[in-house]
Amino acid sequence: MIGRRTRSSIALAASALTASLLLTACGGSSSAQSADGKLKVVASFYPMEFLAQQIGGDHVAVTDLTAAGVEPHDLELTAKQVATVQKADAIVYLKGLQPTVDKAVEQSAGKHKVDAVAASPLVDHHLDEGAGADGHQHEGPAGDPHIWLDPTRYAAVARSVGDEFAKADPAHAEDYRKNTDTLVGKLDALDQEFQAGLKDARTRTFVTSHAAFGYLADHYGLTQVAINGVDPESEPTPARLADVQKAAKDNGVTTIFFETLVSPKLADTVAKDLGLKTAVLDPLEGVKDPAKDDYLTVMKRNLTNLQAALGVTGAPAATS
Repeated sequence: MIGRRTRSSIALAASALTASLLLTACGGSSSAQSADGKLKVVASFYPMEFLAQQIGGDHVAVTDLTAAGVEPHDLELTAKQVATVQKADAIVYLKGLQPTVDKAVEQSAGKHKVDAVAASPLVDHHLDEGAGADGHQHEGPAGDPHIWLDPTRYAAVARSVGDEFAKADPAHAEDYRKNTDTLVGKLDALDQEFQAGLKDARTRTFVTSHAAFGYLADHYGLTQVAINGVDPESEPTPARLADVQKAAKDNGVTTIFFETLVSPKLADTVAKDLGLKTAVLDPLEGVKDPAKDDYLTVMKRNLTNLQAALGVTGAPAATS
């Protein structure tokens, strides 16, 4: 049987060949800007798209390779998407999260590539099967990609995007710098809101279905107990479930968090077994309704839900 990685490699090779033929037929445009005068930017998934849009403003035309509501880990690029990557003036991505995107970026001749990992090196938050009942996560050679859930790390990536856009489009460099400063200011304010909003929590342990919140937990002095690992499709072992249940009881946990792009079935089962509530903690790998929500609104909703779950006095009720 051919595994997902093998299928991805075969599909990408075929897509790359088709894309190469498409580029040859079209003349392989290498202009610095599109016909409407905008910088052609490709973003690999929502957190990178948000940065590109906020920093690029009216000077960029952004293509997100991952459609709204799609789990980014599952992305398989089409030949058309590979061609779009190869023709882009600037690419914003996170190396290691989406193998097919990484391959397409490697094959692109473009000079202006922003790898978020270069701005904010990864830490391993994968579950250690030998971890104790507290659900502690151990640092190691692998990397957790969810850096955007720490606003300070996300701000570092924003700075890199602003710098690269300025190099790619010098005529609008000052606007890119101003937009970057504005966004970083909003992220700094968000960080302060989280710091203040969580400092008086009754418990500092939270349980989630997906180990996406390691950076957030590290930065705000919390402990993440995850049912699943960094990959949301992984299955927990019976020993892991037992550890989670013990950690929840020992730390006075009231809520099991699930997320928006993955089935809540596992979280519901664990919550039912323990007699606990469920609520959403969104890892922001994608936004279901971009017209309604963005990174900042979802993160503030995450804060509200964390406050309710962690027993912050006077916290509003959790929202969905």
